[in-house]
Amino acid sequence: MRSCTTVAMSVWSRSTAALVSSFRQRSTKRGLAIALFLAAILMPGSALAQSHDVLKKTGIPNELTGGWIHQEAAPRAARFNNSATTSSTMELAKRVRANEVARIRTQKKVTPFTKFETLREKGMWLIIPGPADTIDLDRGGVRSALADVGIGYVGGTVNSLINNQLPNAGRTRVANQLYMGQNPTFGTVNFLIVTYDLSRFGVPDGQIIVGAEQQYWSWEAGGPDRLGINIIAYYQTLFGGKLELKMGYLRNQNEFAGTLVGGSAAATVLGPSSNILYQAGMSNNAAPTPALNLKYNLDDRLYNRVSIQRSLSPDGQYAQITENPTGLNWSTTNARILWLNETGYKNKAAPGVPETWLRGGIGYNTSNFKSLAYPNHQLTNGNSVYYVAADRQLWQSDVDGLASRGIYGGFSVMYAPPDLNNVSQYYELRLYAKGLFDSRPSDQIAIVATNAVWSNFAVDAALVKGHLAHHNTTAISGTYTAHLAPGVYASLGLTYINKPTSVTHTRETDHALNLLVSTSIFF
Repeated sequence: MRSCTTVAMSVWSRSTAALVSSFRQRSTKRGLAIALFLAAILMPGSALAQSHDVLKKTGIPNELTGGWIHQEAAPRAARFNNSATTSSTMELAKRVRANEVARIRTQKKVTPFTKFETLREKGMWLIIPGPADTIDLDRGGVRSALADVGIGYVGGTVNSLINNQLPNAGRTRVANQLYMGQNPTFGTVNFLIVTYDLSRFGVPDGQIIVGAEQQYWSWEAGGPDRLGINIIAYYQTLFGGKLELKMGYLRNQNEFAGTLVGGSAAATVLGPSSNILYQAGMSNNAAPTPALNLKYNLDDRLYNRVSIQRSLSPDGQYAQITENPTGLNWSTTNARILWLNETGYKNKAAPGVPETWLRGGIGYNTSNFKSLAYPNHQLTNGNSVYYVAADRQLWQSDVDGLASRGIYGGFSVMYAPPDLNNVSQYYELRLYAKGLFDSRPSDQIAIVATNAVWSNFAVDAALVKGHLAHHNTTAISGTYTAHLAPGVYASLGLTYINKPTSVTHTRETDHALNLLVSTSIFF
């Protein structure tokens, strides 16, 4: 009995060993087949043919067809089928290689600058061209070296010349100039902003932002001239990005309302943009003030933003800069607190999804203002401002490519009490296009119509004094901004303005046809 058992076990062992050996050979051959197939995808057609010869000589199972590749003794039909399969495989390999090359080229174009994205200033709606759209790019590896230690930067220079083209422009001495372009008006704004990444220390999206700005205007009232801070701020997110915190010396012009057509700092749009927000005390690039901003994101589109900001001087932007040109002073005369709140809905353009931005806001200022209704009375506090605005992409010209290209429309409506503000109402209609032409995918065209309504108290006071006065100023402008090279933009615009001066005018200053020539360079 024992000998029978021994014989049976011996037979079973030899059978098992043979089966295992066969399985190993088949597994080895399958693995080799798969390896050769993957190699064929990545190698030229000649290499694919060579690998096919290897398959034939070794008699390895063909994993593509489910059969075996035999030697030359195989029937002609089988060889034909294998040849067709190989041809199909070669075509597939070519397509895969083509797609891979395209993917690699795309990655080479995008990836080198992706690492700089987290170093761009956070928390604002304004779009300043990124490192990939600057004149210095990453030449010499300087930007990369700074990024490696958490430092990012962006700088720029914007230079504009505005000149009235009408023959009866009412030229005068610069000291008596009443509006931009009455005499040829030149202005330059130069800035540098540096960021430091705090997320490297575990602070969610953490960032420190420091910036400086210098501006000069040939017409002093257009500026005035200054050299000082642009921003000193701390930013971070809380609760998984639901809450955004930004505080320091801020310019809320870039945080609220969205007053720049197209949202890009590179596109200079000619026309009398509303100063209704500035007269209500909102800080801006030329006049940053201490502020604490909080933005609550209800989801990835709905948000509510609030700010507690030190107001600009209630006597206006010119008085603010004259008294505090560096911007470092904690406050200016009679300036107190401005409360701001904005609720909005914003989504970015995506294939088949047009870009949309709806927003509405309110501001309440506790500063002491001069009353236009009772000019001989004491200063009055409790100024306010209200606004609603909308921008919508009407047509996408490159749905499968750059979805933001296309035609947009928008409007803005703003109101401030006429007893405390020179500009009481402001209306704007805008139609603009981004990348309308395939050959110029980064250019912008804008047509903007505006109407600024002056305080009836200010108009009545001017009429009582015997001045010529007007109740509103209307304008229509057209501007083309061309992207000439990385970091280089040029704008050419023309604006017709009816009553270009503030409240009062002369017969020589009834109308203006202002030509704008502007360049913007970023590094």
